[in-house]
Amino acid sequence: MENKNFDVIITGGSYSGLSAAMALGRSLRNVLIIDNGKPCNRQTPHSHNFVTHDGKTPSEIAQLARKDVEKYNTVHFYNGTVAKTEKAIGGFEVEISSGEKFKAKKLILASGVKDTMPDIPGFAECWGISVIHCPYCHGYEVKNEVTGILSNGDMGYEFSKLIFNLTKNLTLFTNGKAAFTEEQLEKLKQNKIILNEDEIAGIEHTNGFIQRIIFKNGKEIPLQALYAKIPFEQNINVDDLGCEITEQGFIKVDMMQKTSIPGVYACGDNVTMMRSVANAVAQGNFAGAIVNKELSDEEF
Repeated sequence: MENKNFDVIITGGSYSGLSAAMALGRSLRNVLIIDNGKPCNRQTPHSHNFVTHDGKTPSEIAQLARKDVEKYNTVHFYNGTVAKTEKAIGGFEVEISSGEKFKAKKLILASGVKDTMPDIPGFAECWGISVIHCPYCHGYEVKNEVTGILSNGDMGYEFSKLIFNLTKNLTLFTNGKAAFTEEQLEKLKQNKIILNEDEIAGIEHTNGFIQRIIFKNGKEIPLQALYAKIPFEQNINVDDLGCEITEQGFIKVDMMQKTSIPGVYACGDNVTMMRSVANAVAQGNFAGAIVNKELSDEEF
């Protein structure tokens, strides 16, 4: 790519990054989107709870979005992985794993997160298919099915409240000793949520669709859907820039999608636990508009 200098560089070309780029492209901003084509939901067969696109595959929605953004000739694309981001004279410098470097006045981090799979055989193969993270994205499709939740403590308790509305055949798997208060245990019992403390040996599945959970004590339980909240890490090293991170591991932003570093914005899965296509698109659109406003204020 001949041009090395841009108004804005966006790290990540999925829903949030593309949405930000559209807002900026429509404002005639010179934008570079850097993306490696590996979104976290690439294994998910269908995306839901996004009006006009309900039920489409995640890749189909992303392809349609990119086609829309490509209409704006001030938006450019680079297929690569961000290796380093740092402050530079007049803005920021982004280095790709190939060693190529680009500069921009502003930076939008839309690179998402990378899920850390637990050491449970079969879990990763089912992730996004029948092991699911969000009742709003996937819950309707497994309503009234034999369902489980892999969680413990306060998170498991709060998760149970949401899933209880979708199925009355619900088991809470703690994968070891339960950590609930007496009041929580009583509530779970009142709502007929089964508590299972057996340690999990693995998940038996067919092409990512759960058949049963196998336990270390030899027991087996048939299951059709399993909700889980798992750890994650940022897709790019934000320590280079010094962006503040929340206790939950998200990039900290204010109401304007601004990070703790002036000129750096963030949007999408890397800033919120509400991991949905609709939310990513909304945040990206807003971030793009705010970045354009900041550029306009500085140039006027």
